[in-house]
Amino acid sequence: MSAGMWQWLTEGDTVTWSTAAVMLLMSVLSWVVILYKLWFMATARRNVPQAVDAFWQMPDLAQAQAKVKQLDRQGLVQPMADAVAQADSAAADGSLAQCAAQGQRLMRSLRTALGAAASQLQWGQTLLATIGATAPFVGLLGTVWGIHHALGTLAGSGQVDIAQLAGPVGEALVMTAAGLAVALPAVLAYNLLGRSASQLEGVLEGFAHDLHAQFGADAS
Repeated sequence: MSAGMWQWLTEGDTVTWSTAAVMLLMSVLSWVVILYKLWFMATARRNVPQAVDAFWQMPDLAQAQAKVKQLDRQGLVQPMADAVAQADSAAADGSLAQCAAQGQRLMRSLRTALGAAASQLQWGQTLLATIGATAPFVGLLGTVWGIHHALGTLAGSGQVDIAQLAGPVGEALVMTAAGLAVALPAVLAYNLLGRSASQLEGVLEGFAHDLHAQFGADAS
């Protein structure tokens, strides 16, 4: 930060400082979410297909459940494997009517597991969208208020020329650039991570459909 910009901030009022603090908070929050979700998505994109493939390659449900637990670090696939194992156990011990009811419970369990996985994958997306949409306007507010404050200060100093005006106004315009600097990474991350989340949700939905087709029919 330049000395002039720092001086402008130190001479600013509550609105100036509040606007700068809000943008700083937005930037910190967005980068925390971005870095965490980049790691989460990179791990999930590797582990989820491996866990799904491993499930179908195991000779029985117990081994498949154990293998999925080993590979699925985020717990995106494991709840579905557990639901199938529970349904299979109940179907083996129950009557025909109980087996039919268990098929319905399996469907509900798979739906619940899918919802929980989607919540994990979509975590932070609302925050990124909000920051991407509002940060430019917060920066614009800081610019408008900074220009108003600068003009008020210069008007009280008597004669004003363009050289005196250019510095304070230019420093105030930095707030708009700061707002864009906060918003752009959030918007790009929102689009990139949202696409990855949608792809993983598609894989999980396909896995849930296959599980119900295989084990739901057996249970009912």
